[in-house]
Amino acid sequence: MNSTEFLVTKEYRKFEEFCNACFREKYIGICYGAPGVGKTLSARHYSKQDGFDAYFHVDTPNEEAMKIGKDIMHSRSVFYTAPVMNTPKKIMEELESYRHDLFCSLYDVNKKVLGKPPENFQVRSVLILIDEADRLQLKSLEQVRAMYDENDWAIILIGMPGIEKRLARYPQLYSRVGFAHEYRPIGQEEMLFIFEHHWNKLGLELDRKNFADNEAIASIARITNGNFRLIHRLFSQIKRIMKVNELTAITKEVVEAARDCLVIGNI
Repeated sequence: MNSTEFLVTKEYRKFEEFCNACFREKYIGICYGAPGVGKTLSARHYSKQDGFDAYFHVDTPNEEAMKIGKDIMHSRSVFYTAPVMNTPKKIMEELESYRHDLFCSLYDVNKKVLGKPPENFQVRSVLILIDEADRLQLKSLEQVRAMYDENDWAIILIGMPGIEKRLARYPQLYSRVGFAHEYRPIGQEEMLFIFEHHWNKLGLELDRKNFADNEAIASIARITNGNFRLIHRLFSQIKRIMKVNELTAITKEVVEAARDCLVIGNI
């Protein structure tokens, strides 16, 4: 899913407030939630990672690139995915590299948007969002803590439920944790908002007075249980099935056929 498809939900707004608080207070924060609820997408969106990727894939700045540039020029966040094989040295080198890349990227963006080199340009305070933080072993976590102590950084560790209990066993690190946030599945009202968005992407209009539409909605809600990633995967299959069979409406049968094409674990 690219940045243009990101939907701002209540859960994202809560995540955004959590990130802002960690950055403002310069704390270490912990964000945890079940797989697929939207943690990674939200972290990428907050850090404007997709915006940076889109901006630097344009050889010659055009109107769209300049619009993206204005959106990302004030970012102070780094999105980093912890590698499966990690050592304190690797973590130190990569986080420093990512922070340096952010500085260079922001300098370049500000220069192009403003039309001249920005004066006294500094990026000291940054928020480091570390995804897949469950992968970090004790020594790597100690390296993260050391870098937090030595720099004007805020850090958010993003992982699965239980990471907050695991980190509580390391008092030197945990004493620096200021906030913890549980990223929850999408609620019923927001599911309807997201379903309507997907209906529109397929060139259809969701009609709540139509029994077939309501039956399809109920099936999707039951199958996905508010899991953001699973909703996206299911609609990808719905789109494929409708195209292959030249269908013009989403029905319960279409939804069930799409569900049969997916491998769905526990959510």
